[in-house]
Amino acid sequence: MKAPFQDSSSADISNRASTSSQPKNNRELGYITTSSNGNVARNYHFLKFPNQINTSLVRKVLAEALGTFILMFCIGGIVANMRFMGVEAGLLEYAATAGLTVTVIVFSIGSISGAHVNPAVTIAFAAVGPFPWSEVPFYVLAQVGGSVLATYTGKLVYSIKPEVMMTRPLHGCTSAFCVELISTFIILFLSTSLISEPQSLGPLSGFVAGVAISLGVLISGPVSGGSMNPARSLGPALVSWRFDHLWIYVVAPTIGAIAGVLTYRILRLQGWSCKPDPSLRTLQSSQSSLH
Repeated sequence: MKAPFQDSSSADISNRASTSSQPKNNRELGYITTSSNGNVARNYHFLKFPNQINTSLVRKVLAEALGTFILMFCIGGIVANMRFMGVEAGLLEYAATAGLTVTVIVFSIGSISGAHVNPAVTIAFAAVGPFPWSEVPFYVLAQVGGSVLATYTGKLVYSIKPEVMMTRPLHGCTSAFCVELISTFIILFLSTSLISEPQSLGPLSGFVAGVAISLGVLISGPVSGGSMNPARSLGPALVSWRFDHLWIYVVAPTIGAIAGVLTYRILRLQGWSCKPDPSLRTLQSSQSSLH
């Protein structure tokens, strides 16, 4: 597509020639250059939708905030809509909503930020994996901020109280702690395997991640409310300013996430040979010959 405001093909040629040496980011932002004949040649790539995005920290943080917002708003939506129909949101509805939402999030922002949308996931990948610790505070703040904003939005749109979206132990604190830890362990064990071997499932990885979330909700919902995500519980708690048993939903998922990633890394350890390096043997022989 020819850019507007150019009268001839020669201008287009001079524009391409003058911008070829410019950095890619400048060309994508419509960088104005000067052609060899002195005329101003404008690059109007900003008129096109970019097919590549520089995943800087700002974009990653915004993606995490948006992803967590979508997750929490969908959860609040299913709770409110079921109440509008005169019934409480059941376990199957909650599990299906959480799983489908995570699937959509993985496909939409997975290539930008990794689609953590969970402080426990971010901390686990930093503690055991290659994720940089310097980005952890920004990710966590974005995730909690997205959860708080979604809770406020649900309160305004659906007129539901934040307390309705809070997670509480239903069969004692010990049972809730254990089931949150184990459920998060299972999810992170699977997620780490998908990240380590993406070629095994290819484009189906997002669906598998959603199924794992649904499974976690099914096995933890009747006991703890099915959080497995500190941001999921922190948002409604901060909006309602009620922190009863909140420590369970912060500590247990974090420990379970770290254990899940660490366990997979241990199982993937490979043995190594104790044979000496041939290059070292050659170096040693050459040194001995000099003496």
